[in-house]
Amino acid sequence: MMIDLPGNSTRNAVPARPASWRLPQEPTTAGAAYQAVQDELRPDVRPQLNLATFITTGMEPEAERLMADFLYNNTVDGVQPLHTADLEQRCVAALADLWHAPDPDSAVGTSTGGSSEACMLAGLAMLMLWRSRTSDSRGRPNLVMSAAVHVCWAKFCAYWDVDARQIPVRDGGSGIDPHAAAEACDTDTIGVVTVLGTTYDGFYEPVQQVCAALDRRCARDGVDVQVHVDAASGGMVAPFLDPALVWDFRLPRVSSINTSGHKYGLVAPGLGWVLWRDQRVVPAELGFSTDYTGGRLSTQTLTFTRPVAPVVAQYYQFLRLGAEGYRAVVQRCRDLARSLAAHLGQFHEMRLISSADHLPVVAFTTHDHAVFSVTDLADRLRNRGWLVPTYTLPPDQADVTVARIVCRNDLSDVLARRLADDLADAITALRAGCGGSRSQRHRDVVPWGAEIAPALNGEGVGTSERKGPADLVELVAIDGASASLRA
Repeated sequence: MMIDLPGNSTRNAVPARPASWRLPQEPTTAGAAYQAVQDELRPDVRPQLNLATFITTGMEPEAERLMADFLYNNTVDGVQPLHTADLEQRCVAALADLWHAPDPDSAVGTSTGGSSEACMLAGLAMLMLWRSRTSDSRGRPNLVMSAAVHVCWAKFCAYWDVDARQIPVRDGGSGIDPHAAAEACDTDTIGVVTVLGTTYDGFYEPVQQVCAALDRRCARDGVDVQVHVDAASGGMVAPFLDPALVWDFRLPRVSSINTSGHKYGLVAPGLGWVLWRDQRVVPAELGFSTDYTGGRLSTQTLTFTRPVAPVVAQYYQFLRLGAEGYRAVVQRCRDLARSLAAHLGQFHEMRLISSADHLPVVAFTTHDHAVFSVTDLADRLRNRGWLVPTYTLPPDQADVTVARIVCRNDLSDVLARRLADDLADAITALRAGCGGSRSQRHRDVVPWGAEIAPALNGEGVGTSERKGPADLVELVAIDGASASLRA
């Protein structure tokens, strides 16, 4: 029976938030509660102007409506008549085919809450297999990876007491060094992690070369180690834009791959996927079977009850776009990123680290002769409503601070041109000494509402001399509709 709460009027104000929040004693109106949450979560930056995140920030209304339709369904409902488990398995089979699994129809995989959970499961599978083959070993298990991996791998090693053997990233390198990775392995190594698109600069790590180095190591002294590919971002980019690149299950040493459906899979958060080559590399103890939800259910995830809506949205996107649609979307993202990189390259102060060579990502810093830093530039862009992150590169390059622009599907041509203009204005102003210093690291939080509205309306655009933005690509059409999904 539903409790009779106050109605939808917004007249009953919610009390001001105390320093230490507690559950209120009395209910309030739905309207007042809604407004209070809206006010608390009012963003400093519009999602579309957040160039720091890889996460999808807009889907078509039809996809959003499907997610709303299945808001109250979960993936472990054993009597759910809508066969959502079948939809999940179809998505797994589609990804297995995309990544060249030996038999996509019998591929082993699951959806997860994101790539972090997917990586945990892949790591656990490698750890369990190591335990089964080295039951008499007293050594501590270790996992080999570059220093450019996502923080989830540090979490995995900490949570399951695995020694993280990190390979430094050389100056000018693009991730893990294949020879160094192979030499770091021993009989207690559970696996080697490679990254298809690092968070730092968007470069693919050389998966094929790592596998070749491990093959040579195995032939030399019998140290036989499997490889996991963390393709959180690249798993839905490389198959469409770099089909000749061999990084997936075509390599016999690759045992598992993960990706994020909520990144270039174009689904709202949170959805991840993890797939294994075949049943032989999935330990039996990783899976559990229950029947107390109303039907026999097998699960391989860290969590149990999970929303089905993201899986439904992924299936919708697969149907909606198909391979050619995904190719058009990610090609447009890469083209925009390369155009922005070319635009930045026109300024003598800027030094490009990556120019969307792989992921649609531009990473850049300033030359030593510049009178401002990338942090100064990011601060100026924040005043125009853009969020551009600055951070240091991995160890051995930690003295280099870079900025990064991630081009996603919802970065329209209009916004891309505005970004190019704002970059030019900011660089021109900093060059003229209108603020900032190379040592500045303070980041002001500027509400987006008042500052970005003039920019989006074409008002308040600086008239200072600038170098014009490079020609930005037009939207790619699919059946007469933009490949950029409607936000």
